[in-house]
Amino acid sequence: MARKKSYKGTIGILTGGGDVPGLNPAIRGVTIRALREGYKVIGFRRGWAGLIDIVRDKKHDNSRNFLELTEDIVNKAGRTGGTFLHTSRTRPSHVRKEEVPEFLKEDYQEEVNDLTPEVLKNLEWVGIDYLIPIGGDDTLSYGVHLYSHGVKVIAIPKTMDNDVPGTDYCIGFSTCVTRTIQHANNLRTSAGSHERFLVMEVFGRYAGFTAMLPTMAGAANRCVIPEYQFEMENLAELMSYDRKKNPSNYSMLLVSEGAMFDGGEMIFQDATTDAYGHKKLGGIGDLISEELKRLSPKFNNGKKVNIINQKLGYLVRGGDPDAIDSIVPMAYGNLALDLILQNIHGRLVVLKNGRYDNVPVDIVTSKKKVVNVGRHYNTDRLRPFYKSFEMQPLFIMTSEY
Repeated sequence: MARKKSYKGTIGILTGGGDVPGLNPAIRGVTIRALREGYKVIGFRRGWAGLIDIVRDKKHDNSRNFLELTEDIVNKAGRTGGTFLHTSRTRPSHVRKEEVPEFLKEDYQEEVNDLTPEVLKNLEWVGIDYLIPIGGDDTLSYGVHLYSHGVKVIAIPKTMDNDVPGTDYCIGFSTCVTRTIQHANNLRTSAGSHERFLVMEVFGRYAGFTAMLPTMAGAANRCVIPEYQFEMENLAELMSYDRKKNPSNYSMLLVSEGAMFDGGEMIFQDATTDAYGHKKLGGIGDLISEELKRLSPKFNNGKKVNIINQKLGYLVRGGDPDAIDSIVPMAYGNLALDLILQNIHGRLVVLKNGRYDNVPVDIVTSKKKVVNVGRHYNTDRLRPFYKSFEMQPLFIMTSEY
């Protein structure tokens, strides 16, 4: 694709992994500023999948894989949730044989194939000078891989789990917490009407931030998280205590999908894995609900307590972004442009100690970001500690605090 000399350069942008509210504002933040600074912006569709499906022929219709972004396009989408560029969990360095694009099958016939050479050729063919991937640690880890191959990468952190290392905040987290609190408050009326335990399962494979913050805000009495294997009988006793103490005779629990009681293992929906080797989690809320009901007579004068069991799932990642997930993505997009204008790359834009900044992009693959159990989680009471808030970041807990 021939590049017009009137442009300072061409910026590519994509979104990968799970959708969250705030992705479209981030795309808008990049595009509006870039166009005004004299750059062209290309949006790649379906995350990294769009970059392996390109046919390098000017006569071929690649509109399914990328498009040129304009102010009209991003202004219309920028107020909405999800990602208008669409997304996938494609990992170009690990593409299964059956998922290799048809026109590449002759050249890539292994059970798992590294299509990075095709991605690099496609970026050059489209004329990309800088690439801005928006995603979680999986999506961004491939961005780190491309950076090691010479691609000028500036990454933007996104995941409602808030577990990308190096930053206090990832796009989508605030809306997730907001939605969780809203749904918990809606469901508590039913829990109270029927005098039950209410168990709500939320996303959070390895990190429990999405259960911790709503609980800290009063959405639930207790929470269980992936970072600590709890005792089931202790949970049943605590839930029963909360229920008796409540004038409406109910109690509420938030469960991270990656949580497990002592001696158990993560619950998976099936044995299949995604491109990053993750099995699909789901079902721990069901198991805990069954165990709570079984154990409840011991703490309720011999009578069983019935359960309302609700998996919040995509309800907390759908819909429009809240205020924070409208403002932070805009700022992240502009931060990325600040770096491009200085010809700086290999960076991850971040929020740190209440201020916007950037750090080396390879921090994404250098460590994990999880709840600091000793500092923030009361393992006896199965809920956050409520102490030492002075000089803490907005959302209280990150791996550095």
